[in-house]
Amino acid sequence: MLTVIGAGGMGRAIARRLGSGKTVLLADYNEQTLATLAESLSAEGHHVESHPVDVSSPESVRTLAKYAASLGSVTQVAHTAGLSPAQATAHAILAVDLLGVALVLHEFGEVIAPGGAGVVIASMAGHLFPPLTAEQDAALAHTPAHELLQLDFVSQLDNPGIAYAIAKQANHIRVRAASTQWGRRGARINSISPGIISTPMGQQELASPVGDGMRSMIAMSGTGRMGTPDDIAAATAFLLGPDATYITGTDLLVDGGVVAAAKAGSPTT
Repeated sequence: MLTVIGAGGMGRAIARRLGSGKTVLLADYNEQTLATLAESLSAEGHHVESHPVDVSSPESVRTLAKYAASLGSVTQVAHTAGLSPAQATAHAILAVDLLGVALVLHEFGEVIAPGGAGVVIASMAGHLFPPLTAEQDAALAHTPAHELLQLDFVSQLDNPGIAYAIAKQANHIRVRAASTQWGRRGARINSISPGIISTPMGQQELASPVGDGMRSMIAMSGTGRMGTPDDIAAATAFLLGPDATYITGTDLLVDGGVVAAAKAGSPTT
């Protein structure tokens, strides 16, 4: 069974790419978005179940994981739910993008089937933000999920852009730490860091005050284009599939070369 958390552009593409011939459990906070996608996929012949979820709520995520297990063997999990700086406050971003990921990793790590795999959608922002200190890294890796938002350096964040970048870097850290929990069940967990993807969220960011900077990043990248939800679905299919059975606890950067160009800098000659 495939569980897709987040019924936005990436979640939709992943469900379509991987859902054929299996039960697809869709989960989202917005019940109208959830119902619309479930109806669309069902009309295309997919076997779809749906369940509302608030990823910032431990009880809600636990209930979703138990429901997934009740439907059959949980073999694939794709967690795509998230908020961007153009959409929400720093507090809301941390609740969804930091706490929500930690909760999903823990609860689905308790029900994932042997041989199963999961993917968390992080962001290239986690690669562009300066690395955290060793102490902060350790705290984000091992602090119980329900205490993460009380960490001093987290609770003081009030800038949505910085909160987003730290949350996404924390996703990389948390996935690394979770790989041993998932491994004890014979399962794998990785993250994907998308670049600028043409989803409703991505278009909202492009229309925001940081849009010009994002367009500059696209222009300097090796591919020179925005990504598509299908680009992310293809990477997810690889990490959740049989060709990636020796890959766990790591992040796959799918950004069209933006981070590479930013870190290489301008040529000197």
